[in-house]
Amino acid sequence: MDGTVDLAPQELRTLVAVADAGGFSAAAVPLGSTQSAVSHAMRGIERKLGVVLFERGRYGARATPAGARAVAHARRVLRMLEVMVTETRGPGTGAVGGPLRIAAFRSAALHLLPPVLERLTAAHPAIEPTVHVVREIGPGTAGEVAQGRADLGIATIGTGSPIPPELVGDVLLEEPYALVHPAGHPAPRSLPLVDWAENCSSYTRAWWAAQDWIPAASVRAEDDGAVLSMVGSGFGMAIMPRLSLTAAPSSVEVTDLGAERPTRTVGYVTTPELAATAAVRALVRELRAGKK
Repeated sequence: MDGTVDLAPQELRTLVAVADAGGFSAAAVPLGSTQSAVSHAMRGIERKLGVVLFERGRYGARATPAGARAVAHARRVLRMLEVMVTETRGPGTGAVGGPLRIAAFRSAALHLLPPVLERLTAAHPAIEPTVHVVREIGPGTAGEVAQGRADLGIATIGTGSPIPPELVGDVLLEEPYALVHPAGHPAPRSLPLVDWAENCSSYTRAWWAAQDWIPAASVRAEDDGAVLSMVGSGFGMAIMPRLSLTAAPSSVEVTDLGAERPTRTVGYVTTPELAATAAVRALVRELRAGKK
């Protein structure tokens, strides 16, 4: 046995549909099939792969660890089949087009991507970008790419969150952190700390721990926008990266933290196979042009 497994595209779509829907009956609807047909197809896929992909129960169907890996591969293979069609037709016209799925954390989606996408779509009107805002916690945007749900992710990159080994990418910018406080406050460092779960203090833990003037967070917000609103209303001060402070309201004041200030590295990640596609290459060119 040479280890070759012949899975048809429809089997890959069934695998993804069951994972997305969380059950065979629910997956049958988008597939235009029946629960029994989906169940039968899944047994055939598991037989071919020689591993259980889903745990069945009253709750529906939940992917096993092997199943989660299979689903990620299936999404990526199906995406490359779509790209094959687009790029096979494209060279004859010279156009670069088709869907382009981007995952980004909130401040990157708000402040980094808009001018990039404006240049991209001006140069390539046939490209159809969509941006999915993902919290940069746990797998974050890189996880969306690895799982096949995004073509490219704008990610925070550092020793605490290196580029996953199955992905490729590069650094786009290194942004400094700054002290943010109510405008005109005479002693901003005396204020309580407002923070949010997505704030990347893990990259600056040593610096953070060495600052005896920074208290434990007494107020936690949902995202950086809520933090800015709370700081502007006088609830406290915050330590935030530069992207989050783009177009900060006049009710807050931004104070430099000095030469030893912490920084956060922002970059992009994609899969090796998508890195070679025309739409992703065009997006990467515009992202890098924004660095200049």
